[in-house]
Amino acid sequence: MAMTLKDFEYILPNDLIAQYPLPNREQARLMIVDRKAKSITHDVFSHLGRYLPPESRIVLNDSKVVPVRLFGRREKSGGAVEVFLLNKLSDGFSYRALLRPLRRLKIDEKIIFNGGRLYAQLKDVPNRIVRFNKKNIIRDLEKIGHIPLPPYIKRADEPLDRKYYQTVFARQAGSVASPTAGLHFTKALLTRLKKQGHQFETVTLHINYATFTSVKVQDITQHHMHSESYSVSPSAWKNIVRAKEQGRRIVAVGTTSCRTLETVAQNGRLKGETDIFIYPGYQFKMTDMILTNFHLSASTLLMLVCAFATRDLIMRAYQEAIRQRYRFYSYGDAMLII
Repeated sequence: MAMTLKDFEYILPNDLIAQYPLPNREQARLMIVDRKAKSITHDVFSHLGRYLPPESRIVLNDSKVVPVRLFGRREKSGGAVEVFLLNKLSDGFSYRALLRPLRRLKIDEKIIFNGGRLYAQLKDVPNRIVRFNKKNIIRDLEKIGHIPLPPYIKRADEPLDRKYYQTVFARQAGSVASPTAGLHFTKALLTRLKKQGHQFETVTLHINYATFTSVKVQDITQHHMHSESYSVSPSAWKNIVRAKEQGRRIVAVGTTSCRTLETVAQNGRLKGETDIFIYPGYQFKMTDMILTNFHLSASTLLMLVCAFATRDLIMRAYQEAIRQRYRFYSYGDAMLII
């Protein structure tokens, strides 16, 4: 029987949506979902190594969140303007963006940031394109930009978010949302896991704002997945394939790492754009275990983990997480599916 959007809905009490990170990342709770035994057990993230088979190959997404939310003023009226940069265009000066208040802005009107050292002009209203007076403004963003917290975190960003909404292994700037399953790792935990014999590989998938787009069709197979850019180094892919051939477990840290692994396994291309949509019925080619957070109701991310562990088991796990008062979403607790 075909699954519909309603099959992936659940009701979450608002007070279980984590609004702040834990001071010690690895003290997050860890739910272990065993696909074979159909069992659900509980631990803390710092004990992750207890549940990984010997010499597992752990795949991390090293994409780095860029502080793409800017607060500026209209040059003439002084009115406040918020600009949320989505993706850079090929000229290096221009971005697609979300703007508030878009209706009041005029073409070529200057939006002033940082005392005028940086400004943007609206160039295309339907496509919401702004052009800056500088090329490659990443350094400016690091100084004056704000961390783009997800819409379900109901507060303004704070200095702590610059640290905690970034994984400790983030290297490649390009995401507007964090690959949150990786937020629980500390450098100390990574070192302990390496000493236990596990090996790490990094891939890059830059998360764009469309990741928060809800599924609007009841027949989920008709949903059109957004596209995101990814890359995997030849050496990393070679190591992952070799580990797989040797019978070692490939552990995808997050749905982004999983989607990258499955994309390359499907198309053979180490770099490009992926719009892979994984939902129940999908046959996984590279992923043996998934480490993930708890996802929004009826989201494509929830559908992915349901594809990996069956809908019935995952929805039971989510109800158990609610009963046990796990913390949900970006700053929330973790689930390891084995």
